[in-house]
Amino acid sequence: MFNGQHIPMKIERATFRKLFDFISQFPHYFLGSNADLPIVGGSILSHDHFQGGHYTFAMAKAPIEKYYKAEGYEDVEAGIVYWPMSVLRLRSKSCDSLIDLGDKVLKAWRGYTDEAAFVYAETEGEPHNTITPIARKNGDMYELDLVLRNNITTEEFPLGVYHPHQELHHIKKENIGLIEVMGLAVLPSRLKKELAELAEYIVEGKDIRSNPDIEKHADWVDSFLPVYKEKGIILSFNNLSWTNSPNGGTIYNLTGKLAFTYPNYNPLANK
Repeated sequence: MFNGQHIPMKIERATFRKLFDFISQFPHYFLGSNADLPIVGGSILSHDHFQGGHYTFAMAKAPIEKYYKAEGYEDVEAGIVYWPMSVLRLRSKSCDSLIDLGDKVLKAWRGYTDEAAFVYAETEGEPHNTITPIARKNGDMYELDLVLRNNITTEEFPLGVYHPHQELHHIKKENIGLIEVMGLAVLPSRLKKELAELAEYIVEGKDIRSNPDIEKHADWVDSFLPVYKEKGIILSFNNLSWTNSPNGGTIYNLTGKLAFTYPNYNPLANK
């Protein structure tokens, strides 16, 4: 069903109900929502929307590393997911139980502050805490993943303390939304052209900072290129097949064009 009006995104109890109304009808799909605050939210905060599909993301496969019990919700398994982000997974045969407990977690997180961890519920009246929720059915159990988000900024990190920092913006500085949260990096299309140029400049020893299209990558290259040289890794444009190098190593292609030579290493030796 399509909404004829633009209603701003809002993560609330009704959001969880909408997720499970969908999953109940289409149990082979997952469904999630971006968060409802800038930086940690999706690219469209002005219109309530969801994303889903018949696909199993890496986060859905991640195990629970520590279990908890929620008083009054004996039918719910709760635990922290083994994942780079802060994720609480709730599992139950009852959608209603997940919706009720999910709403309690959301309200608790909205008001949570831990100054020692630099987590503030709000500063100067601006809220910072919200949740990226994902619902799915796994066997006969319904699951609700609650990803804890915080969009606080500082002068040092104007795009977010808990967002990729400036040294990574040459790769991506856009919002970390629902898809990235679940483990699939959505990278900007500019990288296809930029990395091809970068490979050429690296191999041919050109000055990366002289090219305005790729100079943003120069510090990154400076950080790893000396390590390759120390290890005797030679950069080459050879198309890839296994090839013996003069000192017994091999060459393989990482980008479809750029190849690396690994001295004294033969991956076929143990075949």
